[in-house]
Amino acid sequence: MKKILIVVHQPTSNTGLVGQILRAWGYTLDIRVPSQQDELPPTMDNHEGVIIFGGPMSANDRETLPFIGTELDWIPVALESGKPYLGICLGAQLLACVLGATVQPHPDGMVEIGYFPVMPTGMDSEHFDQPLYVYHWHREGFELPKGAVSLFEGEIFKNQAFCYGENAYGVQFHPEMTRQMMERWTTEGAHMLTLPGAQSRDEHFYQHSLYAIAMENWLKGFLCHWLGQDAITQKICA
Repeated sequence: MKKILIVVHQPTSNTGLVGQILRAWGYTLDIRVPSQQDELPPTMDNHEGVIIFGGPMSANDRETLPFIGTELDWIPVALESGKPYLGICLGAQLLACVLGATVQPHPDGMVEIGYFPVMPTGMDSEHFDQPLYVYHWHREGFELPKGAVSLFEGEIFKNQAFCYGENAYGVQFHPEMTRQMMERWTTEGAHMLTLPGAQSRDEHFYQHSLYAIAMENWLKGFLCHWLGQDAITQKICA
């Protein structure tokens, strides 16, 4: 059985398009919620990789939210295993924090909520060589960790994607987003749509209609690369 460890931060969290693709490829999702006292495995021996998703909390909340400290202390286990690591939004910020980088709000109080472009940094890295319009929902960003390679940059928050080593990645945006998730986020988080830099609810859905297909195609290609699968011989990455 091929298992991917999934770390989410709320019982109601949804793995969205990421989960749909991985399940379609035959992976089982081992979902853990440390905020609900779920334990993280002592080794990665039983998992093919790990994905840490986003959440409304901060990577700086170690003292006030003990489960954040638990995750920060555990991430080196994943990195030392050599298994693929993917951090999405908060998951990327946690990785950056573990690697010694600062995570903090925008100096001018700006947020990225909605669709924004990210641009390749010229590193000629597969799947990070073309501009993308991607979905964001965050008010903090990360510095580029020492030893990491920048892959995507943005205008409001500069650092949008990086890799560390051969197969640890952090992305500031939400490639897992589905229309159903957007319905929920923009309803329950409607108060955040008035923050500086946030787009209107209507704009979220309009831009989703423009960019969702391209994002899904990018995500399939990236996940196939991340897992180290050969698309021709394995035939899972279609």
